[in-house]
Amino acid sequence: MNIKPANRVNSVQEYYFSVKLKEIAQMNARGENVINLGIGSPDMPPAPEVIAALSENAALPSSHGYQPYVGIVELREAFASWYRRWYGVELDPSNEILPLIGSKEGVMHISLAFLNEGDGVLIPNPGYPTYASVAKLAGAQIYSYSLDENHGWWPDFQGIEEAYAKGEIDLDRTKLMWCNYPNMPTGANGSLELFEELVAFGRKHDIVICHDNPYSFILNEKPLSILQVDGAKDICIELNSLSKSSNMPGWRIGMVAANSTFLEWILRVKSNMDSGMFRPMQLAAVEALNAPKSWYEGMNSVYAGRRSLAFEIMEEIGADARRDQVGLFLWGKVDGSAKDLCDRILYEAKVFITPGFIFGTNGESYVRISLCCPEEKLAESLERIKNVKNR
Repeated sequence: MNIKPANRVNSVQEYYFSVKLKEIAQMNARGENVINLGIGSPDMPPAPEVIAALSENAALPSSHGYQPYVGIVELREAFASWYRRWYGVELDPSNEILPLIGSKEGVMHISLAFLNEGDGVLIPNPGYPTYASVAKLAGAQIYSYSLDENHGWWPDFQGIEEAYAKGEIDLDRTKLMWCNYPNMPTGANGSLELFEELVAFGRKHDIVICHDNPYSFILNEKPLSILQVDGAKDICIELNSLSKSSNMPGWRIGMVAANSTFLEWILRVKSNMDSGMFRPMQLAAVEALNAPKSWYEGMNSVYAGRRSLAFEIMEEIGADARRDQVGLFLWGKVDGSAKDLCDRILYEAKVFITPGFIFGTNGESYVRISLCCPEEKLAESLERIKNVKNR
């Protein structure tokens, strides 16, 4: 037999965390008891009202049929109310909101809806690896734009324009620009000023600005949306999610917001790839979206305590972490190879910390610690690392 995979399969690798979790599982099977500080999977449960809504509606005989490709009306209206309440953004639930099976699938749907083979995509370095992987699967040309600490981890628009002038980036063929603030992995926050610059850049070059916004409620005093900028809907698409803000990562509930034309194109792709989510999950998501301010305050008080311990871990491993970070992780700069340091911590202290190289070349001297771990486990991680260091 001479069966081979499609060329696109050879253009990407298995997701780093998928590979690493297998290794950690093998270590744990040998009794090594690895503490995982790598992945941003919230360990706290959703609000009790959310669980109750899921249970009550799952018991109804009418709940188990196929659901609308565009999500149920109640969920779209709840997303619209959520955006109005927290971001001050008006969205038409009938044609400007599309629920997703997690916002990650939205990266694929958007890419397939907008990109032809050879079209350009601007992708942050460092940035979420899925942006680049999906661009490769779509046959697009990747243009990395640099984020660095000297610019506060914001795009250097002048640098992008200079690269365009030199022919290093073809903005004329570029269709999409991916960005996300609060930023993952760097913890940098966004601002309306930054979002205005992004919108202006997109308008100038006819590039759709795709803003990935799952972290705006985590350790962040004022959640922002790029759609708050006047005219942003003309050129912007925003992804959002309940995974982080409502402690529902395994539920896979997200959404995309855009103008009705963009959303129609995205729906053409999505409706040929999957169906509507389980109705009780959608109704439970409505409860999550109706959460009061106290819900977010309680969640963030827990993360604040964890972040204090994460700073101590950063200090212990010799990493310099900025104090103004927001979001679900802590990002710190180390001397030497971050990969080698993370491997040593994993194999000697049995603590998994993410090396920054997986997010791009600009992350090679950085490490990332997730706050999705109880304080007692973070404290144990700190002690393990101290013990290794003192050997």
